Amino acid sequence: MNNEPHARRAPSPLAGEGWGGGSKRNAALSIAAVSLHADCLGALYWPEHGLLVVADLHLEKGSSFARRGQLLPPYDTTETLARLAQLIAHYAPRVVVALGDNFHDGGGPARLSASDRASLIALQRGRDWLWIAGNHDPDPAEGIGGTFTETLAIGPLTFRHKPSPDAPDGEIAGHLHPVARVAQRGRAVSRRCFATDGGRLVMPAFGAYAGGLNIRDRAFATVFGARKYTAHMLGDNRLYAFAASRCLAD
Repeated sequence: MNNEPHARRAPSPLAGEGWGGGSKRNAALSIAAVSLHADCLGALYWPEHGLLVVADLHLEKGSSFARRGQLLPPYDTTETLARLAQLIAHYAPRVVVALGDNFHDGGGPARLSASDRASLIALQRGRDWLWIAGNHDPDPAEGIGGTFTETLAIGPLTFRHKPSPDAPDGEIAGHLHPVARVAQRGRAVSRRCFATDGGRLVMPAFGAYAGGLNIRDRAFATVFGARKYTAHMLGDNRLYAFAASRCLAD
C-alpha cells in the first residue's frame, strides 16, 4: 500500500456521475443481506445495532514518520479524531468498532498529546468501543480506553482487520485501503472507496495520512475472486458507484 499522506479533497468533479451512488451523506449497502449505511466520510453504520465502523485510523502516523526523520505536519491524529467526532455526533452510535491499524505503530498510544488523548476518551463516553487488532498494532494498548479483540461476529457479519481469501459472505474488513480511479470529464479522479460485491466489503482507510491501494490491484481479485465488485467512491456530500471493471489501473 502507498504510505504517502492522503491529499485533501478538492471540490468534487464527480457530481452527476456514477450510478446507485445514494443520497446526501450516505448510501444504502446490503452486505450478506444486511442493510448498512456507507457514509461519505468513510464509515459504515448498522442502524439495527447502533454500530459505527471505521477502519485504518493510523493515529500518530505523523509522529511515527518524524521519528524516522521524515517530517510531516503533526496534526493527523487531531484531524482524524475531529472527523470521527462528526460521525459520532451525527449517528450517536451505541457501539464504535475500529477495524485495526488504529495506531500506525505500537508506540503510537504513548505519543498521543494530552489533548488528543482527552478527545479520544471523550468520544468513548456513553458507548462501547472495540479496538480490532491490526498488523500495525497487534497488541492491546494502555491508556486509550475501550476493549481489544481479534474479530467481532454479530449475526451474519464478521468484522476483522485483514480480509481472508477464503472467508464466507458477511466479512467486513479494512487493511487494503481501497482507492478507485476513474476518468470523468476529461480528467482522472482518484478517491477512497468502499469495495464490495454484496457478499463481502473492504472499507476505506479513515486516517488523515493513510495511503491507498488501487482497487484494480490483484489484492482485491484475491478477496472477491471472479465475482464482480463495485467501488463506492467518497464524494464531498455523497457516494458514487462505479463497477470496478470501469475503474482505471494506476
